[in-house]
Amino acid sequence: MTSPQSVNAQVFRRLHTEGLLLLANAWDAGSARLTESLGAKAVATTSAGVAWSHGYADGNHLPVRLLAATVAEMARVIRVPLTVDMEGGYSDDPATVGATVVTVLEAGAVGINLEDGAGSPDLFCAKLEQVKRAAARLGVDVFVNARTDVYLQGLAPKERRVEETLARAERYRAAGADGLFVPAMVDAADIRAVASGAGLPLNVMARPGLPSPSELQAMGVRRLSAGINIATAVLGRAAALTTAFLRDGATPALFEGALSYPELNALMAPR
Repeated sequence: MTSPQSVNAQVFRRLHTEGLLLLANAWDAGSARLTESLGAKAVATTSAGVAWSHGYADGNHLPVRLLAATVAEMARVIRVPLTVDMEGGYSDDPATVGATVVTVLEAGAVGINLEDGAGSPDLFCAKLEQVKRAAARLGVDVFVNARTDVYLQGLAPKERRVEETLARAERYRAAGADGLFVPAMVDAADIRAVASGAGLPLNVMARPGLPSPSELQAMGVRRLSAGINIATAVLGRAAALTTAFLRDGATPALFEGALSYPELNALMAPR
C-alpha cells in the first residue's frame, strides 16, 4: 500500500511540471493549516519565520529538534505536500546534513530547500549528494530545491551573475538537485536566461520589481515563493496593533480584518 507521504512526494514533483507553483510560506502548524484551507496546492516553510516563532534568529541558529518538531506539527494538520526550508542544513558536515534531512523527512516533509550561501560550491555539492543518499535509504523521493545566493549575496559582479548561476546550476544538478532557487533575481532578461539554461525547474521569490506571475510562467519559471514576506507582514501588523494598544489602550483596530474565533477554532479542529 502506498503511504500518504509517497503520494505527496509524487504530487509535489508533478506540481513543478504544471505551470507556476505558488508557495505561501508558513511558520507553524496554525499558519500551515490556514494556508492549506485557502487553496494552497502545497505548503512551504520559511526558515526565518520558523526560527522567529521559537525565539531564535534566522541563520542556522534554530536547534534541529525544534525544526523537526515544527515539521511534525505541520504535517499532522495538513494533507497537501510539505516542503521545508533547511537553510544550509544547520551544519558544514555533509553527513550531518544528510542525517538532519532524514529527521525532517521522518517528520513528514517531502521536499527541502538547501542553500549554498557564501560557502564553497564544492561543499554544497557534497551536502546534496549526502542528502539524496540519505533520502534514498529512507525510501523517500525528496525534492531538493537548491538555493544559490549569487544574487542575494552578490557573489559575482552584476554582469556575471547569470553565468555564475548557470555554472552552479550545472554542478548542483549533477549532484542531485531537483530544482534551482535564485532569490533576489528580478530582472526579466536574467530570469529568462536562467530558466532556459539551468536544466532544472526555476524558483524565484516575491520581491519588488519582480515580473507578474503570468510573465514569470511565460519565461519558464516553475515556482514562486512568498519567502519571509507573509511572516514579516503579519508580525509588522502585530507590532502596529500592539504599539497602539500599549500606548493608549486603542482597541478598534484589533477587530479590523480579524478572523473570528469560531472560524479559526473550527479550522483547527481534527478532520
